[in-house]
Amino acid sequence: MAHVLVIGGGVGGPATALLAARRGHTVELFERDTRAPGTALDRDFFGWRRPAVPQATQPHVLLGAARTVLRNELPDVYEEMLRLGARERHELDWFDVRPPARPGDEDLVMIQARRILLESALTTALRAEPGVVARYGEPVTGLTSLTTPSGVRVTGVTTEAGGHPGDLVVDAGGRRGGVERWLTAAGCRPSVVERHRTGLAYFCRWYQLPGGVEDGPRRPWAVAGGTFAGCAVFPADNRVFAVTLIVHTGDSTRSALRDPAVFEAAARCFPPGAAWLGLGAEPLSGVVATASLDNRWSALVDDRGPVVTGLVPVGDAITHTNPTLGQGTSLALWAASRVARTAHQEPASEQFAADHHAWAVRTLKPWFDFQVVADAAIGERFATRVARTGTAREIAALFDCALDDPEVMRARARVRHLAEPPERAYADPEVRARVARWLAARPEYAPNAVGPDRAEWERLTAG
Repeated sequence: MAHVLVIGGGVGGPATALLAARRGHTVELFERDTRAPGTALDRDFFGWRRPAVPQATQPHVLLGAARTVLRNELPDVYEEMLRLGARERHELDWFDVRPPARPGDEDLVMIQARRILLESALTTALRAEPGVVARYGEPVTGLTSLTTPSGVRVTGVTTEAGGHPGDLVVDAGGRRGGVERWLTAAGCRPSVVERHRTGLAYFCRWYQLPGGVEDGPRRPWAVAGGTFAGCAVFPADNRVFAVTLIVHTGDSTRSALRDPAVFEAAARCFPPGAAWLGLGAEPLSGVVATASLDNRWSALVDDRGPVVTGLVPVGDAITHTNPTLGQGTSLALWAASRVARTAHQEPASEQFAADHHAWAVRTLKPWFDFQVVADAAIGERFATRVARTGTAREIAALFDCALDDPEVMRARARVRHLAEPPERAYADPEVRARVARWLAARPEYAPNAVGPDRAEWERLTAG
């Protein structure tokens, strides 16, 4: 068995630590923050300043892929999330009558909860796990390493308290961690980075449903968008939900959306925002903004082989994806599970590093590429304010057809929940025929036609 050192206490770090410990490894987890999430959910979510985790207060959803890992490998974490108020929703519940079940439908369930619920549940399990030592307030300041004939091998981490040797170091420190800098200092070749700017900015505000109202409308709450802005509602736990507006970073109206009154007026112009805000929800926060988001793939293997051994990345350290598709937590849990399953296989070897990279390219990279394509289409539409024809129209039609057709919705949901790649799910002859018939019946169909026109939008954002 191995001694595993985990850098980072967000989601990927604690998940890796738990999964590794439950496979017989010993684990030390290092987190810069002096405290861990507790069970005072609202206090931690709205009152805890976490500059190193800016995404913590943004909406999250756990897709079916993440739910499967939790249910199968961390069932106590899954049950704790439900106890704390997380809710589940099956994609096919969009319809008044759910269509007859098919094999695989059990994978199409999302967990609706704020990120803090998952963090709290992971922390509760971590504290009870005898094989884990969690060092909060003890950030990693560097790596210990040695040079071998094949290159640099990481042998441990350093903190202000001293050195900590290990058989494997797991970088779960996210895209803002210091591992790349420390590897350069150790003499490693640079990691291979692929980066795609999205050009998208997000503005969200949190609300709570009024007393006596346990849930909002079944629909609409998915993303709705015109040619320059979009709106989505994220139902969460304990009658809490978030409304999000999405615009291009170059949009001149962007700064106005920080004003709560302007934000709410703009959100009510879209069907999801109007439906949920019309219930008399109480605001719980101001407007939370985030921008400068990108899709970033970072590989520790180049054309010469691994640039380092004894260290592997998980979560945002290997693939940071823009939140429009909600993939991040699922990809992080997949990687955490893979590390735990393989940490006994000579983790300091070059073969281990190469195998981890090959697995990531095979398993994670296709979903990263899918995210890049999806975001590029949205970004171009918002930047140019033009809804393209041709292929883009067919893709939009597939999404809109799914709202009427359970079989197309099932295909869309299998992609959304990372159960089947789009090139296979959407190429199914039955799905293609159903979308074609749907389009033929709507010769005047215009994609992304919901929401305000530009004149109305500028009037609203001008106050």
